[in-house]
Amino acid sequence: MLRVHFTAQDLARTRVAEGADPLWETVLSLHALRESRTEPALAAWRQHAVRHGPGPLRTLLPLVPRHGYFPDFLTPFAGLDGVEPGLEAVMSTPRERLRSELVLLSGHRALPGWARGIAEGEPAALRHLARSLRTYHHRAVAPSWPRIAERVGADRALRRHALAQSGAEAMLRTFGPVMRWRPPVLEAGYPVERDLFLEGRGLVLVPSYFCRDVPVALVDEALPPVLVYPAKERESGHAEGPRPRGYGGEALREVPALLGGRVGTRIAAGLRSGG
Repeated sequence: MLRVHFTAQDLARTRVAEGADPLWETVLSLHALRESRTEPALAAWRQHAVRHGPGPLRTLLPLVPRHGYFPDFLTPFAGLDGVEPGLEAVMSTPRERLRSELVLLSGHRALPGWARGIAEGEPAALRHLARSLRTYHHRAVAPSWPRIAERVGADRALRRHALAQSGAEAMLRTFGPVMRWRPPVLEAGYPVERDLFLEGRGLVLVPSYFCRDVPVALVDEALPPVLVYPAKERESGHAEGPRPRGYGGEALREVPALLGGRVGTRIAAGLRSGG
């Protein structure tokens, strides 16, 4: 369980993001790409994404496991301002952060040899990473952005109405059953036991189409506090997600191949030793 601890100052500074964050949607869509769900809307989107993104996926999938930790630097706070400001922030990540976050990732899974270039902050490696994120976003996520923005916008309107009418605590009560407000703590289902103390910084709540089931928070508590949560679906209960058409089901069989080859090469020892 995740427990987010608020003070009165935090409540005053808590807000809902202005809209969908393109880098969070891009990264979380990589989880959705490998889900086993059979929702028609998601199935059609997966087929489209695999058809149009095999090049970028070879770079991105090793950095974003199907479950568990992925580096915070892939979803910078600047992404709230758009794709390009977010990518500039990715490429400007301090080397120490790149290194420590990839060391943490390498403790959970094998990484390809080229990841060491990112860990060392090599400009060419960071440009390649940014280009992969940009290309995948434009090919796989952007075509469905109107639907993503529609769901996120509807969720945001609901939360902001509660905030304007009755204040932050009333808004925090609108998140059930995904999250539960037990003053002064917001509780959410989470893969691990964790306490996040906002310490007067407030919280930015980011509704997301591709966030499913449970909210996601940054691991590094020194970063601006952000909580990404599943945007509420329409009352009809129908899945209204991205639905590009005209792609065969055989496209999904390409995903395992994109995870093969050099992905099995582990760089953890080199990262930790600095060699």
